[in-house]
Amino acid sequence: MGVRRLRHAPVNPRDCARILCISVLVASQGLVSACEPAQAPAKVTVSLRLQGNPADARVIIDDEDIGPLAVVQSRGVALPPGKHHVSVTAPGYFPWDKAVEAKPGDPLIRCAVALVPVPD
Repeated sequence: MGVRRLRHAPVNPRDCARILCISVLVASQGLVSACEPAQAPAKVTVSLRLQGNPADARVIIDDEDIGPLAVVQSRGVALPPGKHHVSVTAPGYFPWDKAVEAKPGDPLIRCAVALVPVPD
């Protein structure tokens, strides 16, 4: 008794690629369903609320334009822990500047913005 050779029809390379892709997909689905989804660590932030006028004044925190004062008044800004430089500017007014420090566990930081008009 000898070894018998089986004759197969020629295999198309595209079919091999499809079979490989399907095999990988099926295997990955089994692994994904067996694992818990990855959880991103919670980011610790402290909320900053500004109140003042004019409503269209621009709020800048750490050299980043956050938006109009009215939006920051209503929604607040989430600050990561650390020291931050807050500026509020508007045409015709002297800029308002304040250094704030956000510490994990701190309550809401509130600042009253009082822009002073530039004299004529």
